[in-house]
This record gives sequence, C-alpha cells and structure tokens, in this order.
Amino acid sequence: MLVLDIIQILLLLIVGTLIGYQTFLGILAFYVRQKTEFDTIQKRKFALVIPAHNEEKMIAKTIFSINGIIYPRSDYEVFVIADNCTDRTAKISRELGAIVLERENFTQRGKGYALRWGFDRIFNEYDRFDAIIVLDSDSLISGNYMDVMNYYLENGSRVIQSSDLVLPQPGNWSSEATRIGFLLFNYVKPLGRKLLRLNTNLKGNGMCFASEVLKTYPWQSWALTEDLEYSLMLLLKGEKIDFAPEAYVWAQMPLKASNAKSQRSRWEMGRKHISRMYAGTFFKEAFKRRSIVFLDTFIDLITPPFVNIMFIVLMLLALNVVYWLIDPSEYLFTLLWGGVATLGIIHLFLGLLLVKADKNFYRSLLYIPIYALWKVKGLVNSIFTDNQIHWIRTYRDN
Repeated sequence: MLVLDIIQILLLLIVGTLIGYQTFLGILAFYVRQKTEFDTIQKRKFALVIPAHNEEKMIAKTIFSINGIIYPRSDYEVFVIADNCTDRTAKISRELGAIVLERENFTQRGKGYALRWGFDRIFNEYDRFDAIIVLDSDSLISGNYMDVMNYYLENGSRVIQSSDLVLPQPGNWSSEATRIGFLLFNYVKPLGRKLLRLNTNLKGNGMCFASEVLKTYPWQSWALTEDLEYSLMLLLKGEKIDFAPEAYVWAQMPLKASNAKSQRSRWEMGRKHISRMYAGTFFKEAFKRRSIVFLDTFIDLITPPFVNIMFIVLMLLALNVVYWLIDPSEYLFTLLWGGVATLGIIHLFLGLLLVKADKNFYRSLLYIPIYALWKVKGLVNSIFTDNQIHWIRTYRDN
C-alpha cells in the first residue's frame, strides 16, 4: 500500500501541475486586451498558400472565403499546391482565379514536402511577397485576416499564428467534441501565454511567415505534425512565434467519426513522436538559457490532450471513491483527485465563458464521454502502430 500511495502522490503532482497550469492560463486569457483597430502605414503583399491533395470537395469553399477578405486584391495572390492530385482540385482552383502549382512526387509524400516545394517555387518564380500565409484546404477565413497579419508584421512580428478553430456542426458528437478541444488548445491556452509574452506553437492552419524567415530557415520538417516540429526548430533558432487571436480560421471536421479516424491518428502519433524527439532538448535548454519560454514549451510538449488527461483523472478518482467506500478512513486521495478533476472542469468552462459560447456549444459537453472513450480506443490502437509515421489522408465528406 505504501508503494501505491507513493505512485499516487507522484501522479497527483505531475497531473495536478499540468492541469493546474492550463487552468492558470485560462484565467489569464480573460485579461488579454485584443486589438480592434489595425491601421498601418504599409499594405504588405501576401501569398496565401493552400496545400491540397485531392480536395475537389472543399477547395472551392476555401477560395471563395479568401476572396471575401477585406484587403486590396492587388496585394495578395492565392496559390494552390495540387500535391499528387488525381481529381479536379487543380481545375477548380484555376477556374476560381488561383495560381496552381502542380506537384508529382510519390516518394516524398505529405504536407511538409508539399510546403517546402511550394515555397521554393514561389520564391524562385513569384518573389514579390512580403509574407506567406498557409491555410488548410477545408477552411473558412475571417474577413480581417490580412489586415491583422499586416498589423502584426508592421509591429515587428516575423512568425504569427492566428486563432485556429472548428466550424460548428450541432448534433455531431465527433466534430463538436473536437471543437471544444480546439477552443482550449488553440485559443484559450495561447491567449494566456500571450499575456505572459510566451511563445505559441504553429498549428498548421492560419500560419503567417515573413518571407525572410522562410528564406533564412527553409521549411525542413517532414513529420506527421510538421507544423509543431517547424515551430520548435524556429524557437531553437531564436525566433518568436506570436499569437494573433483577432484573426480566425475555421476548419471543417469530418461528419463521420470513422472518417476522422485517420486525422486523429495522425495528430496523436505525430505529437507523440515530436514530444519524444524534442522534450528533453527543451528541458535542458530551459535551465541552460534560464528561459521561461523554453520551460513553457517543455510543459506543452509533455502535456497529453485535455480529454486524455481528464479521462485518467476521472478513472483514478472513481477507483479511489470505491476504495473510500470500502474503508471510510481512506478519503485523502479521493479528495485530492476530486480537486484535480475540479480544476480540469474549471479550465473547460473558462474556455466556454471566454468566447461567450452559445447553447449548442454547451450541449457539446454531453458528447465528451463518448469522445473520450473513442479517443482511448484510438490511443490503445496506436500503441500497436507506433512505427506508422507516414502521412495519412483525411477522408472528406461529400
């Protein structure tokens, strides 16, 4: 029993610290004053890059969304990287006014390779842009997007990540539960970090780079979560990644959970792989450089997805409740795990309060138990497919 108690104490310290830190960031997020005016002296020229592999079902909506941006049309160009496409992605994109860069390489497959190839083409053939914005092919973009990016660039930012959220699909448990996760991970936590002047990580969708950054540090990440790895590379080089909460991209999640399986699998395996590669480095560098930024990045790397960590907390709480019912004198761990669970619930509701969530968003909380069990099942499966680190395409709904 002493050994079990020691293990529980260690778990409480680790898990409690991780959840407590997220809750702390959620509280700080309420104190961030977001900009409402984005007046600048210069209107920079942007290249909006959309990597796409067989995205004929989605690409039109994304390009239409971009064309609705309030920014001089002469100051931006849309590039679609048609990567190993066998459908009408290239044809549709051209008809909607995009410059299409067609790539065929069946050995080097994945978003990272497509981005590096596309950036090189743009710099070699269309080298007139001050900054590059990367968007996923299944996204909508806020009308102020380039005004916000232009403002941040004028004020010294070189790498910027916008708010990356999920389009609402009320009644769909997989998509709506994912929407909550994106809110907490891609908006609430980065907002809290912004107040502390900490770094944020790239999310893959809604990334903006000053052209000189990509020329100085060419894209060289080919992992499943290539965005996260590249942001870590930049941080080690001394670059700061700023969070611009005022600009938004909204991605559309697959309607069917079975169609979302490859996407979640890629995220889980990719993040686990990158954490193993970089967590130790950032832990050492945090003390070597006496850097809170690096320590915060280390904490972020070792923190499991919120739903995963809360599932563990609630399971341990339930086991301790059973033990307490058997022996009423053993109540301490029940109280402690109950406290950690309460912190997690506070973090969740802080996020909903922060964005003034509507009723449908609160109804989505009912889907979390189903989503958690689905995620745990996927996590167990990933244990047996740990070596599968190649790119997996997300199936698109009609």
